[in-house]
Order: sequence, then structure tokens, then C-alpha cells
Amino acid sequence: MKVFVGAAAAVIGLVLVVTLGIVGVVIADEDASATETTDGGGGLQGVPEEFRKWILKADAACKEPAMVPSLLAAQLYQESKFKTSRAEATSHAGAQGPAQFMPGTWATWGRDADGNGEASPWDIGDAVIAQGRMMCSLLKQARNSGYPGDLRALALAGYNAGWGRVQEYGGVPPKSFANGETYDYVQIILSTMSRFEGPGLLQVSGSGTGADAVRKAATRLGTPYAYGGGGPGGPSTGFCDGTNGYLNGRCSASSTVGFDCSSLVQYAYWPKTKLPRTADAQYGATSDRPVSRNNLKPGDLLFWAHGGSGFIYHVAIYAGDGNVLHAPRTGRNLEIQPLTSAMPQGDYLGATRP
Repeated sequence: MKVFVGAAAAVIGLVLVVTLGIVGVVIADEDASATETTDGGGGLQGVPEEFRKWILKADAACKEPAMVPSLLAAQLYQESKFKTSRAEATSHAGAQGPAQFMPGTWATWGRDADGNGEASPWDIGDAVIAQGRMMCSLLKQARNSGYPGDLRALALAGYNAGWGRVQEYGGVPPKSFANGETYDYVQIILSTMSRFEGPGLLQVSGSGTGADAVRKAATRLGTPYAYGGGGPGGPSTGFCDGTNGYLNGRCSASSTVGFDCSSLVQYAYWPKTKLPRTADAQYGATSDRPVSRNNLKPGDLLFWAHGGSGFIYHVAIYAGDGNVLHAPRTGRNLEIQPLTSAMPQGDYLGATRP
């Protein structure tokens, strides 16, 4: 598919909110408060409402772990800046609509997703669902290909230049291909994803280390889990150790840019509080400040150990109102879950306050 490759998107301000699904609860203490609103963000921000609902539907329909709403949002912004008029959303090569489909490609992926009786690349619903369907297929091809690099980068290259070009080069085509169009397209989208990542319903206000940590972690909701990946500087590829990091029999961590549970905590508190890297070490560094379950505040760390007393295998950040923000496991994304179901209740060890 031939598309525009424009300049990098303008920075979109982040409104730090996280999806909790319960409306109107206020959490307050001496240094942090959290007020839920109903902005319908669903893990996105800076996205026009008429696009948001279709992006979330497209994401929900795809079972590939590398698919996240911010990927589709950043791609749409790069393709058309969310424009829908024929004058603004027709490329020099003839690609059409907000997702920039060439007619031949649209014939394969286009459907009447919005139910108006016509499958059109100019209809937002039809275009976004087709984009999601095509990207989902490309992510699966990328996962099965064995080619090195970020699966999302491979899929984006396939969307822009065709999967045949990815096969030809054994990865993302180099800068020498098409004057760098595909190479730049991939880099711009991956670098602008974070501008659309965002939380959905819980708005964290107030000051203090805990509130700041929740706010910072919330900007990464939707980021994939990568065993061994991530750190103070942000997400990165991980590794497999013979037991962890595998998905469907393949090493997923080495090709996934993301966080694991403890690197997310380290990232959230850094540099104000420089916690160690692993969940077990983080417990050791903070266990002298235990917190009872009925006195939890946003930013507290919660730990799980095998059998409730064995090796500590998981850590999460308390997000308020009985919920935690965490990186669950390989194949999942950073998310908000109830404390009671985030991990096996019998493995809950306790909480600490960094």
C-alpha cells in the first residue's frame, strides 16, 4: 500500500486517567487523591471520539498480543491525521480514506462494519475495522515469520509496502528502499504511540511519591508484557530463560517491547525512588514499611508469592478503589484489575509503601 509519510505527529498532551469501570468514586488521603470520570477513553487519549470507539472495537477483535489501541491510533494519525474528507485524505498515489487504503487492498479487507449498507474506505467505522483486521493478520504473519525485530515494526512495514517486501528483505525494508518511505513510516508510528496511550477513567491528582508513581505508570497502560524487558528508561525487549517469556511455544519476550511486573514498578518510581529490579528485591527494599490491606493508598506495592510464603513472583501498584495497575504476564498488556482477581488470592503476601 502506497501512503504518505508525513512529519512526526505534534505532541499531544497526556491526560492521566486509567480505566476502572466504576463511576463517581473519590479516593483521598494526605498526599494523593483519585477521582473517576466518565470520559470513555478506554485506554486512549488525544483521539477523536468518532475514531476512538472503532479503534477499541478493532483492538478487541484481534487476539494478537502485540495489538494495542495506541498502535492503531498512531498509525491513523500518520496516515491521515484523522482526516476524512476526500480533499485531505487522498494520497498522491491514490490511497483513500483515514486509513489510506489503495482500491485493490480495500477490495480484500473492506467490509460494511458500520452497517450503513456500503463498505467504503471513507467511512470511519469501515476504514478502522479494515485497518485493524489487516494489521492483526500482519502481526500474526510477523509472529510466525521468525524475522528479527519488533513484531509491530514488521506489521507496519507490511501495511505500508506489502508483506512481500518484508519477505524480500527478511525484515523492515532499509532506508535505501523507496527513499526511506517505509523505514520512516515504521519509526514515526512506533515513536508516537505513547502520545495516544492513556488511561481511561481514573484521574489521579494530588502530590506525593505514590500519586506520582500511579500517574507515571498510567501513561503506559496498553503496553505489552515482556519478561525481562523494561526499566527506568521505559519499555524494551525482554528475554526467555527456559521457563518464562514464551507464548504458544515461541519466545515472545525477545521480540516484544514492553515491561514485566517489576520493571513497571521500577519505571513508575524512578528517579525519585530508585527501587531494585526484581519483585523479590523490591519487597526486600520496602518490607520495613508494611501496609495492611485495609489501609492501602495509591502507589503502594502489592506482592504475591507461591503458597503465600515462597518465592515472590509478582508485584503490582495499588491504583485505588480496590484495583491494581500491573503487567500481568506474557501475552497480556499493562492493565487495571481488581486486587481480588489480579493474582491467586492464596498467593497474596502483603503490601509495602516505598
